[in-house]
Amino acid sequence: MLNVLTRRGVIVLFAVCLSCLMFGLEISSIPSILPTLEKVLHADFKQLQWVMNAYTIAVTTVLMATGTLADRYGRKRLFLIAVAAFGLSSLVCGLAEDISTLIIARFLQGMSGGAMLIAQIAVLSHEFQEGRERAVAWGWWGVIFGIGLGFGPVIGGAIVALSSWEWVFLIHVLFALVAFVLTLTGVHESKDPGAGRLDIAGIVTLSLAVFSLAFYITQGPDFGFTSTAGLGILAFSVVSFIGFLVAEKISSRPMFDFSVFRIRPFSGAIMGSSGMNLSYWPFMIYLPIWFQFGMGYDSVTSGFALLAYTLPTLLVPPFAERLLLRYRPGLIIPAGLFTIGLGFLVMRLGSGVAHPTWLTMLPGCLLAGIGLGITNTPVTNTTTGSVSSDRAGMASGIDMSARMVTLAVSIALMGFILASGVLLSLQQALPSMSAAELRNLAERVAAGSVVTQSNLAADIVHRALANGFGWAMVYGGIGAWIMAGLSYLIFNTGSSRKTNLKYSE
Repeated sequence: MLNVLTRRGVIVLFAVCLSCLMFGLEISSIPSILPTLEKVLHADFKQLQWVMNAYTIAVTTVLMATGTLADRYGRKRLFLIAVAAFGLSSLVCGLAEDISTLIIARFLQGMSGGAMLIAQIAVLSHEFQEGRERAVAWGWWGVIFGIGLGFGPVIGGAIVALSSWEWVFLIHVLFALVAFVLTLTGVHESKDPGAGRLDIAGIVTLSLAVFSLAFYITQGPDFGFTSTAGLGILAFSVVSFIGFLVAEKISSRPMFDFSVFRIRPFSGAIMGSSGMNLSYWPFMIYLPIWFQFGMGYDSVTSGFALLAYTLPTLLVPPFAERLLLRYRPGLIIPAGLFTIGLGFLVMRLGSGVAHPTWLTMLPGCLLAGIGLGITNTPVTNTTTGSVSSDRAGMASGIDMSARMVTLAVSIALMGFILASGVLLSLQQALPSMSAAELRNLAERVAAGSVVTQSNLAADIVHRALANGFGWAMVYGGIGAWIMAGLSYLIFNTGSSRKTNLKYSE
């Protein structure tokens, strides 16, 4: 396939694909090392959540700004800056000696990763504009991105087993160096003379709203959800979001053009985008904890077990594309979300048996992965294909922002539900323990950090962990089904069936 590209084209494609591999791995490989971080850096459950959430929230803060900066100052220049920053922040992550430093470094890594993601798309779009060359370039980009997301858990687990957790981050220093040199020598500079100004007000208000809501959910059990501090943080999140809506309304060049939500296929697809990140992706962060501490697997075995969850997301998309050509996205996207939800409920059954193994979890993991594979590509195609070509970039940015915002909030919410399920089970098993002691114990159990000293204690801990994960699985299943229902209603109400002419018969 690469023989249709020029030598320079191969260099450009290699640089872009290496950067997208880095971005995907830093999402999917980190969950497999969270149990190790808990032991080595003495991280508690909330801090483990922030190791992931710092990255996703930071990605959200730069997504919409990067495109404008790249158009104004140069796509190659911004790509080089983003790759260099990603390599440096990965170095800081790998050298971190405490969890607080790692969380801060992950935020910086997320900012550079989000910029790198948008810049690489801009570079790819400019360098490969027509014909077979463009199809081959985008095809390879999609495959490599999928490999990064799908095989990240195995790669992360293998690195920890063969070396140490630091190299899960440090390996990106080497990747970034290679990508930087290839970009410097192969990519042509390009700009858009008509690029607009940055929507600073929109960027700041949306970032504050998302961060405050995630902080409220994550830290709420400590300061009290209904306390003065808790309600103040929640109010600040609401006010920030209202400020975002106002900023986008009055801005001459808003990063979010809310008029596109009047297009039913676009809105229906965004429900699909949010549904995936409400259930499938946040659960991948917690699933390694269940495999390692609920089922007793080591990091490598846990990584291979996660393949049942992630591998279908690589294999199913071509089938989903054919379904999309034959049927309307208003059927395919809700069906994919429904399959994700079904997978979660089947996983709930598999985890609830007396002695859960990878075989009891396999059917549910496969179903959830198949559902994600059915949903993901049609969502992207529909969000960009249901608007005019000059608005496709903005539509793609809204889609990506919806994914990251939903993921950031859902990581916090799913973690809270998991810990709450553990706490309820411990309250029933240990009624003499104080509320503060129980909450602390519940968070340690949810993070997999409790070492039991007797068969009775082991039984109590395992039952509590299984109960917490059962709650999280039910949340993921019901959440996916609710979003499937909303997506179907939006797609199929009124004249929406005739709106998306690109995919209708």
